[in-house]
Amino acid sequence: MAFWVFMLIMGLLIPLTMVGFGKLFLTRAPKNINMVFGYRTVMSMKNRDTWEFAHKMIGKLWLRCGLAMLPSVIPFLFVIGKDASAVGRVGIIVIAIQMLPMLGTLFPVEAALKKNFDKNGVRRQIGL
Repeated sequence: MAFWVFMLIMGLLIPLTMVGFGKLFLTRAPKNINMVFGYRTVMSMKNRDTWEFAHKMIGKLWLRCGLAMLPSVIPFLFVIGKDASAVGRVGIIVIAIQMLPMLGTLFPVEAALKKNFDKNGVRRQIGL
C-alpha cells in the first residue's frame, strides 16, 4: 500500500507543479532574466518584454493544463491493493501521458513569441 501512495503522489506531482508554477508565472514573472529559473528559451530571453510575454502565456497554459490533468490519477484507483508491478505500470503510463501536455505547451508559446516579436525581440505592430 505504501508504494501505491508513493505512486499516487508521483502522479500528482506534474499536474500540481504545473498549477503552482502556472499561477506564479501568470501573476509575476521572475524579475530578472536568468539562466536558472523561469521559462528560458533563446526567444524568451531576448529582453524584458519577451520574458514577461512568455511567462504570462506559459503561466496560463500550465494553469489550465495542470488543472485538466488532475483527474489523470484516477487509474490509480483501479490498482489499489494490486501488486507493485501493476501499480508501477499504471504510474509509468500516467506520468508518460502527463509529460505530453507539459512539454507540448512549449510549442504554442514559441509560436506566439515568433508571431508577436521579430528575431531581435522587438514587438511587431500587428493590425496597423
